[in-house]
Amino acid sequence: MAWQGWPGPWLWVTGCGLLLFVCVLLLSPRGCRARRGRRGLLMARSQRLLFRIGYSLYTRTWLGYLFYRQQLRRARNRYPKGHSKTQPCLFNGVKVLPIPVLSDNYSYLIIDTQARLAVAVDPSDPRAVQASIEKEGVTLVAILCTHKHWDHSGGNRDLSRRHRDCRVYGSPQDGIPYLTHPLCHQDVVSVGQLQIRALATPGHTQGHLVYLLDGEPYKGPSCLFSGDLLFLSGCGRTFEGTAETMLSSLDTVLGLGDDTLLWPGHEYAEENLGFAGVVEPENLARERKLQWVQRQRMERKSTCPSTLGEERSYNPFLRTHCLALQEALGPGPGSVGDDDCSRAQLLEELRRLKDMHKNK
Repeated sequence: MAWQGWPGPWLWVTGCGLLLFVCVLLLSPRGCRARRGRRGLLMARSQRLLFRIGYSLYTRTWLGYLFYRQQLRRARNRYPKGHSKTQPCLFNGVKVLPIPVLSDNYSYLIIDTQARLAVAVDPSDPRAVQASIEKEGVTLVAILCTHKHWDHSGGNRDLSRRHRDCRVYGSPQDGIPYLTHPLCHQDVVSVGQLQIRALATPGHTQGHLVYLLDGEPYKGPSCLFSGDLLFLSGCGRTFEGTAETMLSSLDTVLGLGDDTLLWPGHEYAEENLGFAGVVEPENLARERKLQWVQRQRMERKSTCPSTLGEERSYNPFLRTHCLALQEALGPGPGSVGDDDCSRAQLLEELRRLKDMHKNK
């Protein structure tokens, strides 16, 4: 389970006390320069601690589940038919069906069309996933969970109870709700003709996994279900790791073929490509992709999938080895090169700039 009961008393006391202290200072009507300086200093020093407390409450207690349920209710009311219009991809006996859930998430059904068997990836809204299962007339036999966050794992309980023979796969390091079959790096899940390999990609969470559907059995492209590791022109935040950890995980993906289809966990394409234009404004591949994405989003159409070949051409988080990107960011602390330490520093700088761009 991702949470067990109530948090310890010390966590409640510390969190509530610190939050109250910060709020008092921020809301105080006194506006002298010294007080403003103390507020800024306190915010800078306490921001990380407050985040860690909030993140711990979200991932380790029932408060995270309640927050997820609130997100689910709001999204169902706002997007009764889903946040985006999606189209399935059909290969030789295999169908990949994106399911828009919550406000910008994607779940997926991977279907062996001959055996009528289905695998669900990150089924955060069990109602939407179940509706797709019934529409397709298939049997759900497995759930692949990339990580523990509720917007990816929230439907595990309801779906595994409804489909008694359904197995729930994920990393044992990540506290996946209702996990029944733990997976390690390079483990393979077989369902009909589907061969799906788990790849360990820590960084966003300690036990984050991505899933690679092998295209060889059905003579089609391989498919990468990347959760919160990799998005179209972006990558996930490093919540439980370092920049070096995330860089290593991204390099795992870079080792896959250019024709691999990328099926990410969120619809972030337009925002991400906008930021990519800040750091590489002369990148023509990015500009062409942005124009296509904008046309798609004008009609609320999904931007999934892209290919890893495309991502290599415009995703700045996959281009830390590229001299063009290094020069675009300008001189920074220390020398920039191809070694992993320099690339990790560049990855951190990209994340910092991305956060600044988002907060403008």
